[in-house]
Formats: sequence, structure tokens, C-alpha cells
Amino acid sequence: MNSRRKTRLWLALAVLLGIGLTTVLVLYALRSNIDLFYTPGEVIYGKNEGGQKPEIGQRLRIGGMVMPGSVKRDAHSLKVTFTLYDARGAVSVSYDGILPDLFREGQGVVAQGVMDGPVHIQAKEVLAKHDENYTPPEIKQAMDINHRPAVGGAKS
Repeated sequence: MNSRRKTRLWLALAVLLGIGLTTVLVLYALRSNIDLFYTPGEVIYGKNEGGQKPEIGQRLRIGGMVMPGSVKRDAHSLKVTFTLYDARGAVSVSYDGILPDLFREGQGVVAQGVMDGPVHIQAKEVLAKHDENYTPPEIKQAMDINHRPAVGGAKS
């Protein structure tokens, strides 16, 4: 092999190594910005039988129905706590801010935030469905799969 050929080979290897390293760094950076969607039952029991549960400190989106009687508002601030449920379980959510106008008990909502306990979410954002005929696709699919009578005597 002549020296020109060796130089080209080393250059090609360096370019491939650079592309590989760049890809790994981009994927690692994006991993921390991904918010996976869970239902309350998936938070408690995992995505499937023996499946992966979210970890404490993980960012996520959780969708379910607001349990009637669970909404508690702090009289001196904008802090609100409520329970989201589906057919498999319930988790508590804390939120500090103004809730959407359509937020109410028995309504489907999606909360985006951080899991800070085994069944507790500290929400940064709460979204409520916008009319009677719309349900976010993730909630509709999860509720169709898990559709059974509601937990705690709530209407479904």
C-alpha cells in the first residue's frame, strides 16, 4: 500500500468515526427530551405484563380521567392536586398554575411533567379535551384496551 492510499483510508475511518460519534451524541441528547405517554395503569404495573414502568425523576405524559371528588385546590395559591384513573389504577397529580377552562371532574386530561413518587406526578402542564366528541388518540386507544367499569364508582 502506498502512502496516498493509507492517507485516504485513515481519512475515511476518521470521517466514519466522526459521523458515528455525532449520531451517538445526538441520540443521547434527544433521549433526555422525550416524554413518553403512559396511562395510570401503565405507571403502576408497566406497559404490559411485567413491562417497563417509568422511573422516579422521568419526564412523561400521563392521560386518564379526573376522578370525581379528587380535585383539591389550595385556597392561598394556584396549587391543585387531583387523581387520574383508568380501568387498571389511579395516580395523583400535583400542578401549580392555571388549569384549562374545560378541566373538571370526570373529564379526560393529559398531564405532562415529572414522576416524583411511585404513583405521583408533578405536572408542568395540564391539557383538557376540547369538546365532547374529541379524545386524544393515546387516551382513546388506552381506554379502549382497558375499558372496564371505572375505579371508585366514577362514571366512565
